[in-house]
Amino acid sequence: MTYVVTQACCNDATCVAVCPVNCIHPTPDEAQYARTEILYIDPDTCIDCGACADVCPVEAIVPDSDLTPETEIYKDLNAAYFLGNPTVSGPTEVPRAPVVVAERPGLLRVAIVGSGPSAFYAAEELLKRRDVDVEVSMFEQLPVVGGLVRFGVAPDHQTTKAVERGFSRTAGRSGFRAFLGVEVGRDLGVDELLDHHHAVIHAGGASDDRKLGIPGEDLPGSSAAREFVGWYNGHPDYADRTFDLSGRRAVVIGNGNVALDVARILARDPERLVPGDIAEYALDVLRRSAIEEVVVLGRRGPEHGAFTTPELLALGLLPEVDVTVQDGYDAPEGASIKLRTIAEYAQRRPQPGRRTITLRFHAAPIEVLGGTRVEGLRIAPYGVAGPGEDLEASLVLRSVGYRGRPVPGLPFDAARGTIPNIAGRVVDPADNRPIPGLYVAGWIKRGPTGVIGTNRYCAAETVEAIVADHERALLPRPSRTGDDLASIVEARCPGAFGFDGWRRIDRYERTEGRRRGRARQKLVEVEAMLAVAHGADARSYLPG
Repeated sequence: MTYVVTQACCNDATCVAVCPVNCIHPTPDEAQYARTEILYIDPDTCIDCGACADVCPVEAIVPDSDLTPETEIYKDLNAAYFLGNPTVSGPTEVPRAPVVVAERPGLLRVAIVGSGPSAFYAAEELLKRRDVDVEVSMFEQLPVVGGLVRFGVAPDHQTTKAVERGFSRTAGRSGFRAFLGVEVGRDLGVDELLDHHHAVIHAGGASDDRKLGIPGEDLPGSSAAREFVGWYNGHPDYADRTFDLSGRRAVVIGNGNVALDVARILARDPERLVPGDIAEYALDVLRRSAIEEVVVLGRRGPEHGAFTTPELLALGLLPEVDVTVQDGYDAPEGASIKLRTIAEYAQRRPQPGRRTITLRFHAAPIEVLGGTRVEGLRIAPYGVAGPGEDLEASLVLRSVGYRGRPVPGLPFDAARGTIPNIAGRVVDPADNRPIPGLYVAGWIKRGPTGVIGTNRYCAAETVEAIVADHERALLPRPSRTGDDLASIVEARCPGAFGFDGWRRIDRYERTEGRRRGRARQKLVEVEAMLAVAHGADARSYLPG
């Protein structure tokens, strides 16, 4: 028997560290890790010890004897990786690092701006160190934590959301405190944070999106997929958005995982979404949806699709949705499982009365059509001469990439949508010299790449830079204390609270969710979140 990594893999590589025979790859120190879809277990090397399954935070690793007909393909997917990378697996002799006796540096105080995966992974990396004493202060502008896990992961991917259990364990470590409901840049300046800390890590993610730059893009009915995702995930900033689902067809422009997520939510039977944590108001709108077809549009061919193989496979397992490929597709000999899957979808024929997701390649959007609102999308073959085509559609969602927003007090690379940095150290773009005390982690550091677990090693790199700079006395010395900071926050943000307030919100949402047969019943109004965080009852804010 061997163990197999399946669809829910978060790539945080906890399993790599416990494997006694080095059979899980790519590891974070291998070049492939930065672009891998999931991790893989070598069936020829695995010794069936189960250590990887025991530590997997999202329960993605199972023995091959527990695979179902739907997940059996992951056995082939794991094995195929090692056919293409035959030398990576097997026992290795880990060299012992030389023992260096050095004077223990003084207390290190670090502020982390944001509360998503990169923020919590950075906090964990700091607080678990044994070579330096650390205090971490986390700042989040919303009354809830989680970032991408709460507001980005699809509501029908509850196993992926399980990584948040690790965030709570980090918050329970000695030296951690949180300030929720505090916006850095509005309530506190970057310079003020440095008055109270040796270093500041900005881990606020990428909260903006790229545009297409075509006529009609701003018509009502044309939106960023990011906004739609925030809407159905109950983000307070998007709860009041409206999406017209009264037409027959929606078009999602893009070929990444977010595009497939959006298409899946639009096409699914809403009742199958109930057990997750989708916002109640979104469920109500989806229940009234008239959409029959969701077209997922890609400029280039299937071989250039940015979606991962697990996301593509999951699309074809939806019992109530048909998946097909416009104009067909034949996979070349020796093609990857991803391309063979697309070819298999191309052979499927939609059944009458069922919603359909149509994958359409080699088609570029050139104009969103309509007068007062979206009526269609004009497309044309990408990169080759050919006639255009008008697709009737009432909803157009662009999913062509996220980008970061400028942070007051920090340099910004407008072209990449990131804060300029070297290995996490924020640099002055004029001379590429590090700015003392300022660091980044996550998407604002490297751009919107990778999956949740990728942020763990991104954050670890940043933490290593901070500790090295601390040991070399390169960090600015705080001029004020943590108690001073708490007093400032209390004066400026009287509604702010600590992590105990979030635990009350979390407990409330989960309790209400169980009562309704759901994973959680999300609070979506800031007033309701604040009420629960401060010990009040928010039932009046919940529907039904």
